Amino acid sequence: MKFFNYIKAVGTGPKSNRELSPSEVEDAIELILTQQVPTEQISAFLLGWRVRLETNEELKATLKTCNKYVKTQEIKNSLELGYAFDGKSESPYLLPIVSKYLKKFNLNLIVSGDELQPAKKGITIKQLHNNIDFGDNVYYFDRAKYFKELSDLTKLRNILGLRTAFNTVEKLLNPAKSEFAINSAFHRPYVEKYFNLFNDRYKNLLIVKGNEGSPEIFKKAKYWICKDGVIKENIVDPEYFGIKYKKNGKKISLEESLNMIKDPSDDLERLAKLNAAIYLIAAQKATNINEAFEMIE
Repeated sequence: MKFFNYIKAVGTGPKSNRELSPSEVEDAIELILTQQVPTEQISAFLLGWRVRLETNEELKATLKTCNKYVKTQEIKNSLELGYAFDGKSESPYLLPIVSKYLKKFNLNLIVSGDELQPAKKGITIKQLHNNIDFGDNVYYFDRAKYFKELSDLTKLRNILGLRTAFNTVEKLLNPAKSEFAINSAFHRPYVEKYFNLFNDRYKNLLIVKGNEGSPEIFKKAKYWICKDGVIKENIVDPEYFGIKYKKNGKKISLEESLNMIKDPSDDLERLAKLNAAIYLIAAQKATNINEAFEMIE
């Protein structure tokens, strides 16, 4: 009966909906992660909550509850990369190429993977990890091992087929206790939301308008850093660095993606260098994109 009250709070319409208190959110998420309530009620709550829109305070309480379950293994000198769990469908992953350019900077990259989550049906980090060498400075964390409770909700989330609050919090759960992180946001309101949610968990957090929800850029993009409560916007343009990579806009297969990674074009290689430069900024090893790119070159 108690969980039904949470459903009512998010799913009875504008006149009756209300914001859940932090303790209510923590209780609701506990009940969901431990699956102590029927899957139909979990789905109803997550859907209503998404339509009503989760508040920043509710998302913070969700993240706090998730943290209770995350098993950590500290990796020193590490940068957590917030890849989306619904994968990439139109572009190859640059991670295996980028990693080699960061070895000389003693920078370890942290990525997390799981089975495909909604809503985009792309190629996942887990699929990539199972088919190609990431490099010895990339640490892969399998969510089925470090956060089994959320991984066990995969079937239910795919039946629901829509983004939920878990899509917002799951990319940066910091299983490696990284000091630095980079996340992707497409809309400016989510830039502010992510800083509000994650910024105090890292020594430095960089938000980039990345490709397909990944912390990778393929074209002119913005990135943001928040210092002393002020969000500063920056522009990075591959063409400024002589990079003219063009993607065809069509869905690519895992085999096609792997072939592009294993035998990258000159522009894709240089694009990887530019992304490596952004990671240096995120890890506070460079202050601007020109300086960082020169360091990579």
